[in-house]
Amino acid sequence: MEQVITRFPPSPTGFLHIGGARTALFNWFFARNRGGKFVLRIEDTDLDRSTEASVKAIMDAMEWLELTWDDGPYFQTQRLDVYREWAQKLVVSGHAYWCGCSPEELENRRKAAMAEGRKPKYEGACRGKGLGPGPNRVLRFRSPDTGTTALNDLIKGPILFDNAELDDLVIIKSDGIATYNFAVVIDDITMNITHVIRGDDHVNNTPRQILIYQALGANLPQFAHVPMIHGEDRSPLSKRHGATSVIEYKELGFLPEALINCLIRLGWSYGDQEIFSRSELIEKFTLDNVGKSPSVFSMEKLLWLNAHYIKEKPPLELVPLLAPFLNARSYPEKPAEYVAGAIRTLQPRSRTLVEMADMIRFYMIDEVELDAAAAKKFLTPEMREPLNRLISELEALEDFSEESLEAVFRKVMESVGMKLGKIAQPVRVSLTGTSVSPGIFEIIDVLGKQTVLKRLRKGMEYLERQ
Repeated sequence: MEQVITRFPPSPTGFLHIGGARTALFNWFFARNRGGKFVLRIEDTDLDRSTEASVKAIMDAMEWLELTWDDGPYFQTQRLDVYREWAQKLVVSGHAYWCGCSPEELENRRKAAMAEGRKPKYEGACRGKGLGPGPNRVLRFRSPDTGTTALNDLIKGPILFDNAELDDLVIIKSDGIATYNFAVVIDDITMNITHVIRGDDHVNNTPRQILIYQALGANLPQFAHVPMIHGEDRSPLSKRHGATSVIEYKELGFLPEALINCLIRLGWSYGDQEIFSRSELIEKFTLDNVGKSPSVFSMEKLLWLNAHYIKEKPPLELVPLLAPFLNARSYPEKPAEYVAGAIRTLQPRSRTLVEMADMIRFYMIDEVELDAAAAKKFLTPEMREPLNRLISELEALEDFSEESLEAVFRKVMESVGMKLGKIAQPVRVSLTGTSVSPGIFEIIDVLGKQTVLKRLRKGMEYLERQ
């Protein structure tokens, strides 16, 4: 069997958008499922907009998603001689010709066609002139005037294009740069691409590309056009629907596993299964279950997935992932084992690493500031005796295990005739500064005896001032 080779060809004119990331994922998992290869190609022939910073941003995003490439990265600007060589083959075979029409002439014809209700396409004014290369001349592909071009799309099914609707597209511009529709074909031929999986905004480019393949006598790859991603209002995904670049989601505290799982499910399904490991996706991903309709991106779904992956990941593995967010908040540095212990208590209630970094604050700082409303509500005079008793018992306690702590709290509860909730809230406020936190025994276990006693005494000082 022919080895499957897919490619991802981003233009380095900005960050990697999640629509592009989904295309990369579909190509990567399809190739991995078939034991094939994945090629990275940078389409940087838009010299005015392509930047090195964008190339780096794209590669950083792909590396974060662990989308390793087998070949490349190839840069189109480094392959200009290749495109000119293949363009000359079309000139020799009569499938391409030089055009000397000026931009002004082309614009006047376009306006005249529109005024007459005709499609404003180039009508081959230079087809029979036999011009050669020269200043301000472009090389055009000679498209057939009649007949149809057929596409058997792996997702959309059979599509037929009327050749009369196509014009003689420019394949080499006057500055010697190959145009998109030509360069992409030559790249796919020379890189032996077998499957072109891309967004369905490229469908209208496909008949032009097929005609170039045929004119060069090259084998066609199989095409699969994936429906676009929409926001929950059913309009094309944009900034107003939330972050749209991969790196933005990283900075918002999402894990790559969650974003991959979310994006791969936009248009693809496998029964009722919602959550997939990377190995499961490699095993199960094919184009057979890709739908034909636009898929809807949901931030709530992504948050749900991210919460799942945060909860399931070993706390020590989260420590380095959380570190940039802790550093951004200028928290004092703590041992990894201590931070992992704090993370363990926060995993069930954190949807993002940003949320976790905010909630972990009371674990990381030396002294907490009491929330005024919480302190006023829970650190009341009636709590003087329970807190004093608790401090005395904890001072004498050697073993700070959950079992020992529960025994101490029961003893204090019985001695003052109060339930756990009544005592736990003022303790929670003293230890965390707020009335909402993980379980009280979990907090005490992480903070340790010295910090717990110090904060409880501070809570007592507040109480005494009331």
